[in-house]
Amino acid sequence: MSLKKFINQAVSPWMQSKGPDDDIVLSSRIRLARNLSDFTFPVIASEQQSKQALEFIKEKLEGKTYHTMGTFDLVTMADLKPIEKEVLVEKHLISPNLAEDANHGAVLINENESVSIMINEEDHLRIQCLFPGFQLNEALTLANGIDDWIEEKFDYAFDENRGYLTCCPTNVGTGLRASVMMHLPALMITQRMNRIAPAINQFGLVVRGIYGEGSQALGNIFQISNQMTLGKTEEDIVEDLRGVTMQLIQQEKAARKDLLEMNKLQLEDRVYRSYGTLSYSRIIPSKEAARCLSDVRLGIDLGLIKGLSQNILNELMILTQPGFLQHYFQETLGPNERDVRRATLIRERLHSEDFKKPMD
Repeated sequence: MSLKKFINQAVSPWMQSKGPDDDIVLSSRIRLARNLSDFTFPVIASEQQSKQALEFIKEKLEGKTYHTMGTFDLVTMADLKPIEKEVLVEKHLISPNLAEDANHGAVLINENESVSIMINEEDHLRIQCLFPGFQLNEALTLANGIDDWIEEKFDYAFDENRGYLTCCPTNVGTGLRASVMMHLPALMITQRMNRIAPAINQFGLVVRGIYGEGSQALGNIFQISNQMTLGKTEEDIVEDLRGVTMQLIQQEKAARKDLLEMNKLQLEDRVYRSYGTLSYSRIIPSKEAARCLSDVRLGIDLGLIKGLSQNILNELMILTQPGFLQHYFQETLGPNERDVRRATLIRERLHSEDFKKPMD
């Protein structure tokens, strides 16, 4: 298959659709960890055992179609250049762990990139379903449907008392990781997030950065997910996350309202300074670009900036990441070169839009 359709476009097709509360909840994700009963688990498997598992899964799933999700194409890590792997990580189609695999890791991706099935990552299979906005239940329904479809072809490693068996103890049980990606700029500006994050942990949830465990919250974007899967049903896990997400949405909306009512001039100044930085900078590091993009998106959501769409900001958040930036310009770039090219790309993209100042 051609890799071009997965790496040439910064925004996956599913991201271009609208979703509930998508001004704050960028996406909802359900991931299921599964292992095959007849194969050694990936973390202790030999090269030959990993190869056999990959070939077995490939035979059963490559090119197959699940309902309206389209055909699943296989991308093997051994066939990818480092930058191509980085692009897939930046699009959330594979994990950083899978990207490090040089031999028998692979991923199956459907046509609109809303479903990816990682092979030989930490577990034999990692089924991931992504939806725009706040759609956890919809993502769970799809993930369960795909899981049942796959289970018709394989025997899963399952224990009657413990549930699905996984390499990491925190995934044993349902094997389910539910998460939402949230844009929370007002909570960060008002410093309320410092108090909220520890409270979230008390609900058995964890707050991470944009690329999950060990990553930074670039552009005020946070990933909220469950920590444990044992002892709870899938529905309970999702409902716990739904409840906390709804609280965060309300808190973010309240913080945005307070900023507009009490500090509107300062907020406008911040938003327009960031827009000016993005529009005219000749050098811009990734952290600064993410912060400015976050400010401008907040300005769009609050009606302070008109004539600029959210999709452009979504595109630039991915397009200006190191891997995609180098893929876009078709050359290996050092950190300083990336900062220059990033600024150029953002200027060109923003200036191509019919930007209008808000009416006084």
